[in-house]
Amino acid sequence: MGLFDKFKQGLKKTTNLLKTDIRDLFKSDGQLVDEAFLDGLFATLIKTDMGVQAARDTIGEVRATYRGRVVRMEDVVGTIKVKLKALLAQPAEPLAFAPSGPTVIMVCGVNGCGKTTSIAKLGQMLLGQGKTVVLGAADTFRAAAVEQLTIWAQRLGATIVTGVPGGDPASVAHQAVAKALEIGADVCIVDTAGRLQTQQNLMQQLTKIHRVLGKQIPDAPHEVVLVLDATTGQNGISQAKYFTEAVHCTGIILAKLDGTAKGGVVVAIRGQVGLPVKYVGVGEKADDLALFEPDGFVEALFEDINVPTGP
Repeated sequence: MGLFDKFKQGLKKTTNLLKTDIRDLFKSDGQLVDEAFLDGLFATLIKTDMGVQAARDTIGEVRATYRGRVVRMEDVVGTIKVKLKALLAQPAEPLAFAPSGPTVIMVCGVNGCGKTTSIAKLGQMLLGQGKTVVLGAADTFRAAAVEQLTIWAQRLGATIVTGVPGGDPASVAHQAVAKALEIGADVCIVDTAGRLQTQQNLMQQLTKIHRVLGKQIPDAPHEVVLVLDATTGQNGISQAKYFTEAVHCTGIILAKLDGTAKGGVVVAIRGQVGLPVKYVGVGEKADDLALFEPDGFVEALFEDINVPTGP
């Protein structure tokens, strides 16, 4: 499945919402762009969870271009797409790899966000690129998390490092990096315990893991990836802010995109947090992880919307 098709798969629910609502605004071949029309369009964009500011900016573009004119659906959709692409623009880099030695990727997020599955998908992608991967199961408080990651490691053919139940997570992270150094692995991905962003003691634990990794390898961790659950919508904004303050997150994996009509939350994240969205989860299979590419994402979001449904 190509990148565009993966976006279409992940955005199906959001696209269907947009398709229904935008077509309802165009009752005939041409539509007068007045305040009532703009209010309806604003409400539609808000439903995708892109946030008030992004929706206002986008509607402002439509107002400035078409106010008082009779327009076709494809003209308005075209203007919206151009604006959203600008709002989503970000550096085109996926992951920053270390110039030598193992690249250390620390992964964090709240309970139930899809973190372990996202790590498995990331590992699958890296292994597919011919890289050797070590997984560090530093979520020592949840036996199920360690077991799940171990099963994934065996399935993927990755090396796994685990610790004793309830043990020091920073110690497991240290052992994982040591193993990566020992076997000359290309990448070490360190899982961490899921936590709420308001749990200060657990957030401090994340800071400790970050510090320990930096002592082993200069500039490690090279990436600190925050996994956000797309189905939580705007709640992901506060999570991103808290985690970034604690461990200097470098990017986001937006998981479970296929399970929500809130695909517009990507726009809110980029605008309010500023972190790049590196990958999006578009399904449950190991290869259902798509590199985030703004232009393709926006095109997939509005795919088929301006195609007539009948005479």
